[in-house]
Amino acid sequence: MCYDIFILKFGKKRRSQQGSKGSWHNERGKMMNPSDLQYKMPAEWAPHARTFISWPVQASMCYPEDYDNVCRGYAEIIRAIAEFEPVTVIVNPGEEAMVARYVQDRSIECLTIKHNDAWLRDNGPTFLVNERGEVAGVNWRFNAWGGKYAPWDLDDQVAPQILQHFGVPCFDAPLILEGGSIHVDGEGTLLTTEECLLNPNRNRELNREEIEQYLKRYLNVTKVIWLKSGLCGDETDGHVDNIACFAAAGKILLQVCNDPEDANSAITQENLAILKSEQDARGRRLEIIQLEQPPQMYYNGKRLTLSYLNFYLVNGGIILPVFGGAAEETDQLAIRVLSATFPDRRIRPVNGMAIIREGGNVHCTTQQMPAGARSQRSEVGS
Repeated sequence: MCYDIFILKFGKKRRSQQGSKGSWHNERGKMMNPSDLQYKMPAEWAPHARTFISWPVQASMCYPEDYDNVCRGYAEIIRAIAEFEPVTVIVNPGEEAMVARYVQDRSIECLTIKHNDAWLRDNGPTFLVNERGEVAGVNWRFNAWGGKYAPWDLDDQVAPQILQHFGVPCFDAPLILEGGSIHVDGEGTLLTTEECLLNPNRNRELNREEIEQYLKRYLNVTKVIWLKSGLCGDETDGHVDNIACFAAAGKILLQVCNDPEDANSAITQENLAILKSEQDARGRRLEIIQLEQPPQMYYNGKRLTLSYLNFYLVNGGIILPVFGGAAEETDQLAIRVLSATFPDRRIRPVNGMAIIREGGNVHCTTQQMPAGARSQRSEVGS
């Protein structure tokens, strides 16, 4: 349930409880959205107040017998992020003591919220900021990547509970969307894939133009760049955070494959051609930095969706999944490319093989809260 705050033109605030799906209205009763109120989604490199991450749920895992190893992988990611900024771990009731055994750090806290699965990038809130530094959040609808993993009822309610706990105003969006399906540059441009956002297993009743309008209203972007497809075998139906991301306004990192026998070759070359022909929201031609993909790896006959672009930007650093073994050479290449692209950030590698068999990696597990006004409950120790 969202508790929504609307700042009237006279500078007064009105708090109202709107039921299970809240909305914002002006003094004349007109429904308002984030773009009306000058909220926008900042780029991931903007300063963070904290990172959220959900603890894995054994019952929902693809390989539940691997639970301890996956927990250790999550713990490594959490400890790495905590070197740069506070971390809030979403845990199920009764798990607090168990999680504390894996991660012990003053910058790490637990928040008890019932959840079905652990990929908070996709079911958590998308945070927004306005020019006054006030933080709000978007509560998207969630259906477990097109209904692939039931149940998902608890996951669909995680975002508003996080926002309510931190006193962050909430916008309920009538759109099924996962956070891993979008990247923004903070200057009006959004990057996504047709494979995911136009997939009929999400918003069958909406066409491309209607989906674009929702993105513009709720994230305050003015230009949507549509890539065609995500990586081969990606069960998220082509999340963009595995294949491309903004490195800065006007600059995009793209994972590429140069082996013509690999299905990812055609996919990445098509996306490269699209980006070369595009401009961002401010009319700039895009600088494209290509990053070679890791070698193919399989588990139980299934190709793993390995991506260096599933890294996560933190305050002053990058949490980068690396894969070792046959990928040692491309691991080192990725570190060099990212070090040159982000010279002011420390590259913090983590074991990218620890959780990838469950279908995602570092970026998929995380959700950032941008640094905003100190009056919000987003500061350390709040």
